[in-house]
Amino acid sequence: MGREFLDVFEHWADSYDETVIGHDEEYKEVFRFYEQILQTVADKAQGHVLEFGVGTGNLTQKLLQKGYKVTGIEPSEPMKRIAEEKLTGEITLRDGDFLEFLVEEKVDSIVSTYAFHHLTDEEKEKAVQQYGNLLATGGKIVFADTMYETKESYKQAIKNAEEKGFLNLAKDLQTEYYTTIPFLKEILEAAGFNVEFSRCNDFVWILEATKL
Repeated sequence: MGREFLDVFEHWADSYDETVIGHDEEYKEVFRFYEQILQTVADKAQGHVLEFGVGTGNLTQKLLQKGYKVTGIEPSEPMKRIAEEKLTGEITLRDGDFLEFLVEEKVDSIVSTYAFHHLTDEEKEKAVQQYGNLLATGGKIVFADTMYETKESYKQAIKNAEEKGFLNLAKDLQTEYYTTIPFLKEILEAAGFNVEFSRCNDFVWILEATKL
């Protein structure tokens, strides 16, 4: 459920915001257009928003600025503490993850950025089925994350990182559970969603799924 990567975020919390603005050369392309990506996700959200992987609260800030009510789920206590210092507005932050979480009220959209790859493909499918039961017709899932058009393009991304000497990035790509757009399309459609994908940079795509 992604919690096997918690140690990474316990150590990354204090420097995360510096990484996303391009201070880490290896991850510069991953986070290219970071602010625009977050804003696009916020713009596509609606109503009461359930956000997974709040992190340091960067997407949450944009959601609150648009006047949304936000329920945020974050398993990392150091990340959550930083987010709580930043955020003001109608926000509830809770411990949890993509599969195990508490939400007491109806939600209209489910959002996340740079986090869904912490789940295996099997876990992603379970999560999507859960969200399909949670959202009413017209409800939306809007996720921005690294994903690939084919398994071959995923393997090529690892090779490219190694050739550039970006060994941390290459290890990350091999360790976590990055998936393909055809797989995501299949599981979302099976759960009753219409889904569209738009590319943001060489790594990140935004999926926008609407419950039919």
